[in-house]
Amino acid sequence: MTLTVKTLLELAMANPVNAEIIARLPDLGVDQCMLTAGCLFQAVWNHQSNLPAAQGVKDYDVFYFDTDLSWEAEDTVIRAADRLFQDLGVNVEVKNQARVHLWYAERFGRPYAQLHSAKQGVDRYLVAGTCIGLEIATGEVYAPFGLDDVEQGVLRINPNHREPALFDQKARSYQARWPWLRIVQPD
Repeated sequence: MTLTVKTLLELAMANPVNAEIIARLPDLGVDQCMLTAGCLFQAVWNHQSNLPAAQGVKDYDVFYFDTDLSWEAEDTVIRAADRLFQDLGVNVEVKNQARVHLWYAERFGRPYAQLHSAKQGVDRYLVAGTCIGLEIATGEVYAPFGLDDVEQGVLRINPNHREPALFDQKARSYQARWPWLRIVQPD
């Protein structure tokens, strides 16, 4: 199989929850809205492992970008999303990427540069090939490192977010669910 954008979308939309979230996300009315992370690339690995498309999806990540950095503004969007998706029976994690730098250090013990777009949040995933997002407004797939690593089951550190210990933990968690994945250790 050659993993094209079209194939990625077909496999991801085989998970009916992804399709339903995509259909409803415009109702949130937020800028730079993206469905991102495992709910997209894990559908590929599940397909290659003959598993259901939604197998092992822990949550459905939605990124957006709002220059209002208040917790109240983000909380309003989170609550709206909770109402919008409550009947789906899944965890939809909504995060304003403009605010990540405000809480990251406290949660992870290291600073995090302020982001200027939702795409920059996708750019910062620990595993390069998993930097994938679907832009809701345009329907375009954003994959700054391409799709080859996902297709080939290669887990390598994101050169733009070098956190070897966190990368190793994340890569091993993926490999535990899809044992055929290959971890490429950082230099």
